[in-house]
Amino acid sequence: MTISPQIVHLLCLGGISFAATFLCVPLAKRIAFKFNAIDYPSARRVNKTPMPRMGGIAMFAGVMAALIFELLGEHFFDWHELYRSARFLQVNYVGVLAGLSVVCLVGAIDDVKSLKPRMKLFGQIVGACIIVASGVLLASIKNPFAPGFIEFGWFAYPLTVFYLVAFMNVINLVDGLDGLAAGITAIAAFALFMIAIGKFRAETAMFAIVLLGATLAFLRYNFAPASIFMGDSGSLFLGAMLGVISLLGVIRSPTVVVLAASLIIAAIPIMDTFVAIVRRLKNHQPIQQADAKHLHHKLLREGFTPRKSVLIVYAWTAFLALGAYTISNSSGVKVFVVFVILAVVSFLVLLKLGIFEPVLRHHYNKRSPRAGRHVDEPLKNKDEKPSPKDGSNGNSQ
Repeated sequence: MTISPQIVHLLCLGGISFAATFLCVPLAKRIAFKFNAIDYPSARRVNKTPMPRMGGIAMFAGVMAALIFELLGEHFFDWHELYRSARFLQVNYVGVLAGLSVVCLVGAIDDVKSLKPRMKLFGQIVGACIIVASGVLLASIKNPFAPGFIEFGWFAYPLTVFYLVAFMNVINLVDGLDGLAAGITAIAAFALFMIAIGKFRAETAMFAIVLLGATLAFLRYNFAPASIFMGDSGSLFLGAMLGVISLLGVIRSPTVVVLAASLIIAAIPIMDTFVAIVRRLKNHQPIQQADAKHLHHKLLREGFTPRKSVLIVYAWTAFLALGAYTISNSSGVKVFVVFVILAVVSFLVLLKLGIFEPVLRHHYNKRSPRAGRHVDEPLKNKDEKPSPKDGSNGNSQ
């Protein structure tokens, strides 16, 4: 079995991203301590020692190192024909990197200064607008019910900005245990890379492999027991990268299946975020207010250790990623059958854990008093309140 030069080229880019991130994490730690970007132990947080929270700048450095190397190579060297024919046709990648830089910068400032929610959201929108203005735009998708395409016209611009900002916050909200957000992103990046390779989409594959390299390197420091948190500089950046990757796939082939595959892979944090928003609105709380009722908190209440909770979510995400890969390479009834299986299994697991309690309160009210308390009450004893050595992040929103 021979590996094509294009695949080798992409793997080298992933290696550059991995190496640069790995080398930059110790520097990120020093920067975090210098600027007091530290998660100190508190009533809301479960970490027992001060923890630096600017790991995102290391992943940003790794991704940028690989992508800048590629951009310079395109300019100065004769890369493979696949890249010359497939890239730079519709997208200004320098502009995309600028937009991603703004997103990471906003997150880094928030790690240091704790920005007000409106200011942080404004910064996310600015970064997303730069990316959209650079050509990463959900302009149309293939009509799944009739011939032709559904054109979004001018509405494509606010729609794509909303899509990117939503992805940023989805990853931000799921960042609650050591290695959780980075691991989910790594699995998603690998799946999107495989999908892109199968469909000969060089741009999508390139962004996916460099994201995979950065997250795998960061997990060396962030998986339980973590020595650094990614902070908002990391979670917002990872979310923006996943949004860009999924949109690049749609630009090259605007089919519903391609977009659906990306959303399926990220279904766990998307659903967790949706329910969190509903929960806070029903409780008349600000959407951005942190609580302890996310999916990973439910797993902890079921008696799993933080590390096992993370591994369970990894396995679940991998299951969804496999389903998304199957859907991306299927058609007709098979797509519908796989989608239904993924949806039903995920719904039943989430129902069992009590994630849907805010929107299906009548269902849980019929359960026993013990079950109701199991869903709603916070952690009470030390066995349910893990220490950082077990992998608990305390960074949950």
